[in-house]
Amino acid sequence: MNTRQEKLEAFGKLLDIMDELRKKCPWDRIQTMESLRNLTIEETYELADAIMDQDLEDIRKELGDLMLHIVFYAKIASEEGAFDIADVINSVSKKLVFRHPHVFGSRKVKDAGEVVENWEEIKKTEGNKRVLGGVPVSLPAMIKAHRIQDKVRAVGFDWNNREDIWQKVEEEIYEVKQELINDNKDKLESEFGDLFFSIINAARLYHIEPESALEKTNKKFIRRFNYLEDKVTASGINLKDIGIEEMETLWNEAKSEDK
Repeated sequence: MNTRQEKLEAFGKLLDIMDELRKKCPWDRIQTMESLRNLTIEETYELADAIMDQDLEDIRKELGDLMLHIVFYAKIASEEGAFDIADVINSVSKKLVFRHPHVFGSRKVKDAGEVVENWEEIKKTEGNKRVLGGVPVSLPAMIKAHRIQDKVRAVGFDWNNREDIWQKVEEEIYEVKQELINDNKDKLESEFGDLFFSIINAARLYHIEPESALEKTNKKFIRRFNYLEDKVTASGINLKDIGIEEMETLWNEAKSEDK
């Protein structure tokens, strides 16, 4: 591992490279915060993929790409006289110290749950007067639902017994079925939303990250379907020409391969 001095030197080198790129590269010179936004989102998802794959080499690379974006935004802001990278770092350092009085102050906490409760309480003193005021509007819906539930839990709005959530899930399933019977598409969409929200809530209560759980299932499904497709293609048959029974047989083979 690198020494602290080597880490500081590496960061300084990145800042120097960014300065040069902004002066001399035609592409880098014309970028704005708005033009970088979608690229930053893409890089964030690439990091998320690497984390799901548990690929430490890719995680290292993707963290570097995100670091570049952070430095890029700060460079643009410094040119406009708004702030620079030191302001960014000082700001987050100040926030971390302020929001961790149990580390940098005299407050005592008994567990991680109490840390989260304190965090939300402190955030409200910083200007976010509403509990849900800090939830980003553009978060993907599943992550947003989980974040909403987590934030209200921090102020005591949660189930007393997590087992009770299953009655809520069953209630939402029943309401979906009723709207299917009623053939009310608008209401059905709303009820499906309620059902998804309750299942996400159940996952949270049992300490399962729903986004990660679903992505693992996505990957599993893709892996098994690719096995099925490869088997059919290798036999010279069009996938559309085999029946569901044959597909089911190959699917079960794929499941056995997984095990």
